[in-house]
Amino acid sequence: MSDKPSYLGLLNAISVAESDAHCYLNAWIETTPSPDVAAVLTTVCHREGEHGLAFAKRINELGFNLIPKDNPKLAEQLELVRSSKSDVEKFEALGLGREIPDGPDIFAGMFNDTTIDIGTGQLLGRYIAEERDSGRILRECYNLLKDAECAAPAATASSSEIAALDSKVDALCRAVDELRQIVCAQTMEPAAAGNSKRK
Repeated sequence: MSDKPSYLGLLNAISVAESDAHCYLNAWIETTPSPDVAAVLTTVCHREGEHGLAFAKRINELGFNLIPKDNPKLAEQLELVRSSKSDVEKFEALGLGREIPDGPDIFAGMFNDTTIDIGTGQLLGRYIAEERDSGRILRECYNLLKDAECAAPAATASSSEIAALDSKVDALCRAVDELRQIVCAQTMEPAAAGNSKRK
């Protein structure tokens, strides 16, 4: 067996984290009521699952075995995504879709280790590019959901206003009808009086 690479721990951590993400994203896909959200989650879920397997494979190719790590948060994440909470609430609870904070890129330091071999470097490069793209499409999905959520109260208010307007129109129609009946009655009274005089 070859000497242990200095970046083996990084590969192991990525594999475990990506496999966990694949697990809870897959469960979320089964519960979301939105086909659009399901489509975005499916794209990201496939990537996460592939990353988990690809990094486990790379560890094996280097002559080592993946060391599984227990994630105490995974059970909570699964419970969350299987719950009746809205997709917006799930995005927020999982920290997905949030804007990238100011500061160094979380992936920036991965290539600081100059001993990384070519095969591992290629795998890391693809992983980083896909993770950045996944972040972008998750943020876009979250922002669209938030916009729709913010627009919903306005639509409700508009419906309330329409209902109030309908009520006023009905009242106005009744008032016009009553006025017409009064005018008709007043018009008929002189005519009736004239007829009685002629008799």
